[in-house]
Amino acid sequence: MIKIKGGVCAAKGFKAAAYAAGIKYQGRTDMAMLYSESPCAVAGTFTSNLFKAAPVIWDADIVHGRGRAQAVVVNSGIANACTGEEGLDCCRSTAKAAAEALGIETEDVLLGSTGVIGMQLPVDKLEAGARALAGKLAGGADAANEAARAIMTTDTHEKETAREIEIDGIKVHIGGMTKGSGMIHPNMCTMLGYLTTDIAIDRKLLQKALSLAVVDTFNMISVDGDTSTNDTLLLMANGMAGNPVIDTEDERYEIFKEALFDVCLYLAKEMAADGEGATKLVECTVRGADTKDNARTLAKSVICSSLVKAAMYGCDANWGRELCALGYSGVTFDPKKVDMYFKAGDHEMLIFTGGVGTDYSEEEAAKLLSEDHVEIIADMHMGDESAVAYGCDLTYDYVKINADYRS
Repeated sequence: MIKIKGGVCAAKGFKAAAYAAGIKYQGRTDMAMLYSESPCAVAGTFTSNLFKAAPVIWDADIVHGRGRAQAVVVNSGIANACTGEEGLDCCRSTAKAAAEALGIETEDVLLGSTGVIGMQLPVDKLEAGARALAGKLAGGADAANEAARAIMTTDTHEKETAREIEIDGIKVHIGGMTKGSGMIHPNMCTMLGYLTTDIAIDRKLLQKALSLAVVDTFNMISVDGDTSTNDTLLLMANGMAGNPVIDTEDERYEIFKEALFDVCLYLAKEMAADGEGATKLVECTVRGADTKDNARTLAKSVICSSLVKAAMYGCDANWGRELCALGYSGVTFDPKKVDMYFKAGDHEMLIFTGGVGTDYSEEEAAKLLSEDHVEIIADMHMGDESAVAYGCDLTYDYVKINADYRS
């Protein structure tokens, strides 16, 4: 497996485009299109929030119904959430306009929206944007990058990556782009994410691989504890690599699954590090847990703690906050057996052991915590299971960004 350039256009047959439709933002692109030259098997995971945005409902019907698609149209600025039947009508109109411009069926078009909840989208701008995007489609890294930038809201940079693997002597590619900076607390995953691959694979196995990848990647990140109405992760496979179809969980499936996980983990960490107002990526590794689920619960409890996040911003080695988060996680353990460390790069400090704090240097700890990638390690000494959660610090800028988000 090697990392390559090209984002969502790294896989054969995929093209992308961006367009400034003027939906909410001025002076920047705010619509993107992703298109495959061949029809795709499609898999997806969606928000668990009961207030599901109109495009989530639209996409879920396609993914869990016909299971194939050929294009995606995404807008930023307005979420098309809590918009009733008018919001669903907007989905139909946008998909129809895109389908007519591309020469495909309306149901072959998936949709995504991100931005302010409760506002109706300007349908005329979306329809015009969809038609314009169809005429701008191009392959290559530049087109993929433009699409990744067009779907951003409060993100500070585009998030994209791609991998190349070899299956049956044939080169296969997986690319992806995501957006997400605030309202990040996955339960499927709080974000918009689009993954492409030219592998030939059974649709049920495609869905299984995606669902498994999400568990320890997108579902293990948190910025602010809010699960969005618009969470969508889509994976499109057009089979254009030309490999024999993968229809069993054999070695070829495992190779693909590993590469897909790698793409998802990279994009998930990019989102965690780019949390609104954040200055650093914070990881919590829990090891020595008795079960995998308990390891995940413990790690996420630490990452989701506002007090831990604030301490990370202040470079304050106030280790009681991490221990407190472990203690209220709901997992039963022996506090006297817990060892906790702070780590940045090659520098690791034992902070707590045997039920008490160690005689560590506050100055040295503060210097460690000032790095832009900090790890919290908790060894529970209960078993052999481990998990990692990803988040960021909580800063003044997070409040500023979200206090005037609509203005």
